[in-house]
Amino acid sequence: MADPSSYRPKPGQIPDSPGVYKFRDEHRRVIYVGKAKSLRQRLANYFQDLSGLHPRTRTMVTTAASVEWTVVSTEVEALQLEYSWIKEFDPRFNVKYRDDKSYPYLAVTLNEEFPRVQVMRGAKKKGVRYFGPYGHAWAIRETVDLMLRVFPVRTCSAGVFKNAARSGRPCLLGYIGKCSAPCVGRVTPEEHRELADDFCDFMAGRTGTYIRRLEKDMTAAAEEMEYERAARLRDDVEALRRAMEKSAVVLADATDADLIAVAEDELEAAVQIFHVRGGRVRGQRGWVTDKVENVDTSGLVEHALQQLYGEETGDSVPKEVLVPALPEDPEAVSQWLAGRRGSQVSLRIPQRGDKKDLMATVQRNAQQALGLHKTKRASDLTTRSRALEEIAEALGLDTAPLRIECFDISHLQGDDVVASMVVFEDGLARKGEYRRFQIKGFEGQDDVRSMHEVISRRFRRYLHEKERTGEWEEGPAATGPVPPAPAVDGPAPTGPVPAVPDQDAGAEPREDDGRPKRFAYPPQLLVVDGGQPQVAAAKRALDELGIDDIAVCGLAKRLEEVWLPDDDDPVVLPRSSEGLYLLQRVRDEAHRFAITYQRAKRAKRIRASPLDAVAGLGETRKQALIKHFGSVKKLRQATIDEICEVPGIGRRTAESVAVALAAAAPATPAVNTATGEIIEEDDGGSTT
Repeated sequence: MADPSSYRPKPGQIPDSPGVYKFRDEHRRVIYVGKAKSLRQRLANYFQDLSGLHPRTRTMVTTAASVEWTVVSTEVEALQLEYSWIKEFDPRFNVKYRDDKSYPYLAVTLNEEFPRVQVMRGAKKKGVRYFGPYGHAWAIRETVDLMLRVFPVRTCSAGVFKNAARSGRPCLLGYIGKCSAPCVGRVTPEEHRELADDFCDFMAGRTGTYIRRLEKDMTAAAEEMEYERAARLRDDVEALRRAMEKSAVVLADATDADLIAVAEDELEAAVQIFHVRGGRVRGQRGWVTDKVENVDTSGLVEHALQQLYGEETGDSVPKEVLVPALPEDPEAVSQWLAGRRGSQVSLRIPQRGDKKDLMATVQRNAQQALGLHKTKRASDLTTRSRALEEIAEALGLDTAPLRIECFDISHLQGDDVVASMVVFEDGLARKGEYRRFQIKGFEGQDDVRSMHEVISRRFRRYLHEKERTGEWEEGPAATGPVPPAPAVDGPAPTGPVPAVPDQDAGAEPREDDGRPKRFAYPPQLLVVDGGQPQVAAAKRALDELGIDDIAVCGLAKRLEEVWLPDDDDPVVLPRSSEGLYLLQRVRDEAHRFAITYQRAKRAKRIRASPLDAVAGLGETRKQALIKHFGSVKKLRQATIDEICEVPGIGRRTAESVAVALAAAAPATPAVNTATGEIIEEDDGGSTT
C-alpha cells in the first residue's frame, strides 16, 4: 500500500485551470481518470488526511503510485478527454456501466447501394441508421413485417441478393409485394433509396405527414374510380397505424427525448433509459454498475450520459434529455451534447405533467432492474460460498458462518419502538424463522439500550430451550438459574417453517409435536445494524448470559464499515467483496422487516378506538354506532337510552359502551398547523 504523500505534487506545481488527471499504480497502469474545473483544488482533495477520505477514495489513493494531468482550454474539452481516456485505459476505480443484455436494434444500412433493413446487435457501424434499442428481436420483426407492405425495402442478406440477381428471379417477398425487388431491376437504386429514406423518416417519428399523404392519395384514387388502388392505399394506412400502435403515445406534444433514471444503494447502481421519439417510446435499455468510486446520483447521471452519447452524433442525440439529477457542471455537459447533436440540447429535471409521470415509470424500471440483478447475484451458490468465506476471513472466524442473525431497531421519534431479527442460512433468507420484538423494558428513544434488551431476550430464550430439553452444559452459562424468557410478538406470518439441517445434531431441534423450536438454534455470526455503540451493547448482553461462542459484528450504513467488539478501527471490506454484499443484504432485510412491523403497529394504534375495549362488541355493531351518532365524541355524550335506539344494541351492551367511553380519556385534539384550527373527531377514535 503506497503512501499518497510519497507522490504528492509540490505546492504550486499543479495549475489552477481546467483539465483531466490520471492516477497510475506502481506498474504504470491507469487506475482512475477524473476531470476538474480547477486541477489544483480537485487534486488537493486527494492528498488530505487519509482518515478524512471516503473508503473508496482512500483505497484508490493508496493503490496509486503517481498522478499526472493534462490542461485543457474549457470544461467541455475536459469532459471529452475524460470520456476518451476512460474508454482507452478502462480504469479499475472508475464507474463503468455494463449492459444487462445485448439489446437488438432495427438498422437500415444506408452505406450500401441498396439499403437493407435488418436486426443488428453489438457495436454500431458508420453509415448505418439505428432505431431502438428494443427489448426483444421479435418486436422488431413484427414492426418490420407491418411496414414492408408500405415501404418494400430489401431485407435479404448479400448472398441471397446476389443469387437472385444472377438467376433473375426475386425471393418470396418480392412475389408477395413486401420487397421492391431491386435485385432484378424492378426499381432503380434511386427509387429504392427513396423507399429506405421514407422508412427511416417514419421510424424517426414523422408519421402524421406520411399517413395524411396516403389518405389524400386514397381519396383521390377513389374519386377517379381506381378502386383497387384506393383499397391498397387503405390497407397501407391500416398497416402503418397498427405499426404505430406497437408503441403507445406517452407524451402528447410529440416530443423527442431520452429519459434517464437511476436506482442505487451503497454498492451498486442501475440505470434505465427510455428513448421517446414523436411522443412514443421507441426503445428501452438498462445498465448496472458497481460503485467503485465515491460518486453520487449526479456523478452517475454524468457517467451515463457519457456512455450513452459518447459515440453518437446527429439525431441519435435527442433535443431533450430528462434526468433525475443534474451533473456537477450541467452547462458544460449541455454544450458537449449540443456539439454531438449539432444543435441545442435541453438537459433538465422534469418538474410536472406527463414528463414527470413518465420519469416515475422509468424510475420504477430502474428499481426493478437493480432488484433483479441482486436476486440473480444472490442465487448463485458459488458466489454465496465465496461471500461466507470472505466474511470468515475478514472477521477472523474459524469456519464460515452458515447461520447469520441480524437485528435492527425501528421507531418513529421514540414511539412504537420495535426490533427485528432476520435469519440467513447458507447465504439465503429463512423467512420462516424471522422474529419481531416490542421494546418493553423502558420508554423513549435509545437504540443502544433497545439493542441490549433484544439480544438479551433472544438468547435467554435460547438458553431456556437448552435447559428445558436437557441440552444444558455445565459452564459459565449454567452457574445460576435461567430467567424466564420475555414474550416475543411472534414469528413473521410467512407460513409453515421449512426444515433446516442441524449441523450438531443432524436434524433441526423440534418440539414434541414436530414443530421447530423457536430460538433453539444459535447463529455462528450475530450482526447488528449500527456501529461501535450497538456492537458493544450486543456483546455485553451475550457476556452477561455467559455466551462466548457467537461472533458479533455491526455494519454501519454511512460508510459500510464493519465494526467488531473492542476494536477502535473498523474492518473495511473491499467494495467489490461478495462478503460485504451479503452483509449489506442481511442488514437491509432486517431494516425492511423492522420498519414494516413498526409501521403496522403505528397504523393499528392510530386506528384504535375506545369501543375496542367493549367485550362482545363486534365490528358490525361498532360501525352501526358510529354511523348512527356520527362520531365517538357524540356517542360519548349520548345517554344509555339513546344508545339503545341503535339496531342490535341491547341495554347491557349500551351500559358497557357508556362505561368504556367514560373510562377512556378523550384524545388530545389534533391541530392544523397551517391554520391553528382544532380538528374534531369524526370516526371511530381517529382524527382527521
